[in-house]
Amino acid sequence: MASVQIHDVRKSFGGFEVLHGVSVPIEDGQFVVLVGPSGCGKSTLLRMLAGLEKITSGTISIGDRVVNDVQPKERDIAMVFQNYALYPHMTVAQNMGFSLKLRGADKSEIDQKVNRAADILDLRRLLERFPRQLSGGQRQRVAMGRAIVRDPQVFLFDEPLSNLDAKLRVAMRAEIKELHQRLKTTTVYVTHDQIEAMTMADKIVVMQDGIVEQMGAPLELYDRPENKFVAGFIGSPAMNFLEGTLKVNGGQPWVETANGAKLPITAAPAAGNDKAVTYGIRPEHLEFADDGIEAEVVVVEPMGSETQVVARIGTQDIIAIFRDRRPVAPGDKIHLRPRANSAHLFDKETGKRVN
Repeated sequence: MASVQIHDVRKSFGGFEVLHGVSVPIEDGQFVVLVGPSGCGKSTLLRMLAGLEKITSGTISIGDRVVNDVQPKERDIAMVFQNYALYPHMTVAQNMGFSLKLRGADKSEIDQKVNRAADILDLRRLLERFPRQLSGGQRQRVAMGRAIVRDPQVFLFDEPLSNLDAKLRVAMRAEIKELHQRLKTTTVYVTHDQIEAMTMADKIVVMQDGIVEQMGAPLELYDRPENKFVAGFIGSPAMNFLEGTLKVNGGQPWVETANGAKLPITAAPAAGNDKAVTYGIRPEHLEFADDGIEAEVVVVEPMGSETQVVARIGTQDIIAIFRDRRPVAPGDKIHLRPRANSAHLFDKETGKRVN
């Protein structure tokens, strides 16, 4: 195992820079998830760590060694790809042991390591099958097994679950997390799915347009996002945003929307009176209240354990989540109150947090 240090890394394709000085410290044994929308640079960063892309400037270190000019096979990493990348003419056992065979390991060592990985991933009964005889989830486990037998310092995962159906993705998330807890190998995992990031990571790195917007523990990013982008990206359903003006007239402060709705906050930020702000509130932090803001129900989505309601305040739509079942229907007028201590305020122009 080893720590990974990504320091001021830049990547350009011709005259177009796609990574703008990215720095990410990764501790020994940590599970770090790079997350962001398509085109943000997360997969490029992972490929640079793997040695599959050249670094334009900056340094990447694995352990105490700078690996900028080190060949991929000499970096002591193992990568699991989105499309599994299994050899179709080889059995599961042959696929898993192929890297050891190339390394010149003897048959007894290969068999021992393949069987160990097969036991960890419940693949023993599949060792003599070919990839075409496996399900998507089984193929992904084989790809993971091939990485495990190499006993690398660092595991790299490039959107490994995106080809699986929703139910299997949930199961595989748990398997990968359990695998990390067992092996304790430093892991860097790329995904565009923020639910994967929240449920699996020790540390999340949120990227946008080639820069790091914020990094930290999952609940740290969820509870205190540093800007509107992170606030809207982390959490499902996404945080609601309402445009308004900060009012600090002596007494209890609030945010007032264009249609006159008053949104509660616990304390006035230093931003000052009449400042244009964006008020953020998560769907689960809205509650029914007779003295709340009037909203019109647009859509009701019963989920069983909870109910999602899309409602309209003036011209702005919001989503609310309720654990208790309420007899509401499209067109109904309801009154909602945001929890003041759960509100987030962002500067309307810069998007940065102001409270």
